Amino acid sequence: MIEEQFASGDSLVHGLDPRMKLITAFIYAVVVALSSRFPALLAALAVSLALIALARLPMRKVLHRLAVVNGFILFLWIFLPFTYQGEVWFNFGPLRGTREGVVFALQITLKCNAILLALIALLATTPIVTLGHAMGQLRIPDTLIQLFLFTYRYIHVIFQEHYRLRNAMRARGFVPRTNTHTYRSYAYLVGMLLVRSYDRAERIHKAMLCRGFHGKYYTLSRFSITRGDVAYFMIMVSVILGMVLIQWKAIL
Repeated sequence: MIEEQFASGDSLVHGLDPRMKLITAFIYAVVVALSSRFPALLAALAVSLALIALARLPMRKVLHRLAVVNGFILFLWIFLPFTYQGEVWFNFGPLRGTREGVVFALQITLKCNAILLALIALLATTPIVTLGHAMGQLRIPDTLIQLFLFTYRYIHVIFQEHYRLRNAMRARGFVPRTNTHTYRSYAYLVGMLLVRSYDRAERIHKAMLCRGFHGKYYTLSRFSITRGDVAYFMIMVSVILGMVLIQWKAIL
């Protein structure tokens, strides 16, 4: 199974009801994604950092997750200032960077980091199976929940199958190069991985049917909302409304 690095802990965030965390994380992410004013985005980043602090997560692992996402955002900083139409702000050789392009890249950076930090603090602190059951109690369609849980469960299995096939290729003396043979070999690898994944899915489906599975998961655990959950929900709603007011004031 994939290691859930942030799911275990005894912080205030870890103890919150997963349904509350799902609802507030969704609303918060939508509001941040639709915001464009810098005071609202900076406030969102501050709130996300506060959630990380309350969850008492190891910052080294959090920064590692952020580094992966910001590696992709770096490409936006390379291209957006020179391709976005607007007032020329600086020159880099024959290229002209626009102020609007820099502002747009900065907005995307703040949005992505704020949303990712909030999702790490709120969702990564809950075990995946518990999230699946919480989604079921929120009346999310069973098909989506099954896709979510099966994807989580079998991504690791598919990776192990890929690792076995790669080792088999190396044992036969395969050395990757920039030539047609290498491209063809990798195409065969992907094809075999798809075929074996399909065969495994068929066997798992039949095994589940033999055990009486009919499209719904059941759990013996029951969620209960405490005063702490209500207080958290009210605080998050107030924060989100504050961000909406900041953005709405800019529109007016």
